[in-house]
Amino acid sequence: MGTGNEHKDHIVRSFDEQLDLLTQSIVRMGGIAESQLSLSIQALVRRDSDLAGKVVANDAELDRLEHQVDEMVVRLLALRQPMAIDLRDVISALKISSDAERIGDYIRNIAKRTLALNQLPPIKPLYAIPRMAQLVETSIKDVFDAYVERDVERAAEVWRRDEEVDEMYTSLFRELLTYMMEDPRSITTCTHLLFIAKNIERIGDHATNIAEVVTFLVTGKHLTEGRPKGDTTSYTVFTQDSQEAEGGNHDA
Repeated sequence: MGTGNEHKDHIVRSFDEQLDLLTQSIVRMGGIAESQLSLSIQALVRRDSDLAGKVVANDAELDRLEHQVDEMVVRLLALRQPMAIDLRDVISALKISSDAERIGDYIRNIAKRTLALNQLPPIKPLYAIPRMAQLVETSIKDVFDAYVERDVERAAEVWRRDEEVDEMYTSLFRELLTYMMEDPRSITTCTHLLFIAKNIERIGDHATNIAEVVTFLVTGKHLTEGRPKGDTTSYTVFTQDSQEAEGGNHDA
């Protein structure tokens, strides 16, 4: 009987160790995503093509980690057949790794746009993009901390913050359209910047996805509230009158 208990304890310990490895892989992905976003914005602001190239190359590590998480999850589901909270743990890790990988893809796109921008004349500095990126970077850090600590309130803060990110994107969208209307020579540059801003906004959306997963992981319940949204660009009507109403203000 003692031998049976020892065997059972060994199985439990082994399963816990595998869950810990899974968590560590997710945390590693979060750290890479946070660092990569910071580096991509540094490359943009400094017009540093070498740094942008490194960001593009480093995306492979997030892809590798996502594959690693996928393999671990399949193995755990097949061999351990987890139930209840353990099953939520495993499924949540799979969902979060997918969001983290997509965050990496958007960061890579920012770096690629930076490489293109560095071939063009710079336009007046846009302070909103680094500000918006800083807000999203904070969300990435907070949501992965919430995952590690199983902190529902911290996850909720990230979820609510997404509205502010969307509002910043809408403001920047209008500003860049104003530039393009005033000076057609800026259209190519501004288009790249619009895509960069959209990529940052989408990263914020994926951080919000992770916040929802963390809430489900801890509580076993899905958020039922409508997701807060501040992005109005899909139905913005931009006319000459609205441009004049802006008063030519380009400060962001």
